Amino acid sequence: MEFALSSDQQLLRQTVRAFAEQQAAPTAAARDEAMEWPADLVAQMGRMGLMGVAVAESYGGAGMGYLDYAIVIEELSRVDASLGVIASVNNSLVCFGIEQFGSEEQKRTLLLPLAGGQALGAFSLSEPGAGSDAAAQKTSAERVGDEYVINGVKNWVTNGDHADTIILMAVTDPAQGHRGISAFLIDTHAPGCSVIKVEQKLGIRSAHSCQMAYDNYRVPAWRRLGAEGQGFKIALAILNAGRIGIAAQALGIAQGAYEAARGYARMREQFGRPIIEFQAVGFTLADMAMRIKAARLLTYEAAWRKDAGLEYTEAASMAKLYASETAMWVATKAVQVFGSNGYSKEYPVERFFRDAKITEIYEGTSEIQRLVIARGLAQEDPA
Repeated sequence: MEFALSSDQQLLRQTVRAFAEQQAAPTAAARDEAMEWPADLVAQMGRMGLMGVAVAESYGGAGMGYLDYAIVIEELSRVDASLGVIASVNNSLVCFGIEQFGSEEQKRTLLLPLAGGQALGAFSLSEPGAGSDAAAQKTSAERVGDEYVINGVKNWVTNGDHADTIILMAVTDPAQGHRGISAFLIDTHAPGCSVIKVEQKLGIRSAHSCQMAYDNYRVPAWRRLGAEGQGFKIALAILNAGRIGIAAQALGIAQGAYEAARGYARMREQFGRPIIEFQAVGFTLADMAMRIKAARLLTYEAAWRKDAGLEYTEAASMAKLYASETAMWVATKAVQVFGSNGYSKEYPVERFFRDAKITEIYEGTSEIQRLVIARGLAQEDPA
């Protein structure tokens, strides 16, 4: 079993880390405070090939794998989780969805600019009454000739107010339940699609999440993703891949919080010596390092399984669940190591603490991940 990264993957990590530390870190806190969209940084990520990491080169991507993608999201999130989620949505929720389920026309027309960084994507499943119960969709899509007319409201559309293309789920046949949901590739610049509001969030505030409305929005039939009625299946497949990205984001947040706490513990003195020399602090840091390493192994294994063409549903859920709960635990302990300074916006652990929480919620809550894992266990053959 090989645990070492290849030389190319090590170089990728170094390159993304340098970008994050040199370009993103100086403005991360201010952008978070102001909810400022990082337009220049997103453009730079596009030019670096970070917006379509695992997409084939023939469709504008970098032609790498999901392990490379996990490294990218981890390194971005180690400095700025907002950049991590912007890239994650475009990579695994949008580019993966189109490459996996799209027609050749859709790939040539829409995937090329998305993977190449010339356009931005978003994913739209949640509604006011449809969260974990993703099948409870109300947004409708009625076929009229060569178009569909879409009406409804969608919640928590990350990247929505800056996206060019949105993968949207809508009901085409209410009588069929979840089998009556279809997926569409929305052109946000066409009339009938609008942003109701940008959410005021606890964390990852530089990445915008929106409530959006569709009012008699007309989408050409060629922009339907997959066949009618396949939308729910497509959404689940996309979210399964996306959980690797969220695991990597959580891993990066945990790593950033741990490094900040370790550095502070070496510098901060009480009773005449650095606090890292006190057993309570030292043991806390040891537990942080151990949990982060376990989360990294789970995340990288899920990515490796996907790259190898193996079943990865359970592995992705395990990675997402453990990494997100590790991020929350590590960030909480990091604030404690900082003491009262950890409660101040002057130090980064306050932001890591706020950023960590959402990783336990979006793209499937921790409860949903446990449900997925438990179902998988029930279906496994006895050893």
